[in-house]
Amino acid sequence: MENAAREKWALTQQAFDGLLAALGPDRDKAADRYLEIRRNLVRMFEWRGCATPDDYADEAINRCARKLAEGEQIRDVATYCVGVARMLLREMSRDQAHRARSLEDAPEPQTPPHDPADDSAQRVECLRRCLNQLTPENRDLILAYYQGDKSAKIQNRKGLSQLFGLRGSTLRMRALRLRESLQQCSENCLQHQGGPST
Repeated sequence: MENAAREKWALTQQAFDGLLAALGPDRDKAADRYLEIRRNLVRMFEWRGCATPDDYADEAINRCARKLAEGEQIRDVATYCVGVARMLLREMSRDQAHRARSLEDAPEPQTPPHDPADDSAQRVECLRRCLNQLTPENRDLILAYYQGDKSAKIQNRKGLSQLFGLRGSTLRMRALRLRESLQQCSENCLQHQGGPST
């Protein structure tokens, strides 16, 4: 039953055409308006610390397109999409609240045991490269997040929450995503360096 509720509605070409038609009679201008609405929604979800802002923006637009396809009259598509986005944010907050409890009890992510062979310099270099690919804000956040020990680390993270205007659970999720991204980037870098050149 839950799977049926979670099953996403797929945006068809007909539904997309209906959405563009609701945005205006000139298809090119309607397409520009669509892109503007999507950009604003992505920003809104980014601002709220959403893990996948693009996916949430698409979901908000899809729900609007679905209502239009079902025959609902929507006067202002942009305003309607923002309303749907707010509802999605509430859903996201509920999901994060459920996950936050388990994150509180979860141990710090650990790097798997590794034979400290002569690739340690390569690992450091790959990590440095991957850190340089992050935005300055994300780089500062991830470096500061793991600084300190025990009580100093706790105080440091409280300060980061205030600095970035994020709740503790949102900060943890963001740091976890950044760490996973860095780990994946480092592994790809090491494989590229260790593998045969193509």
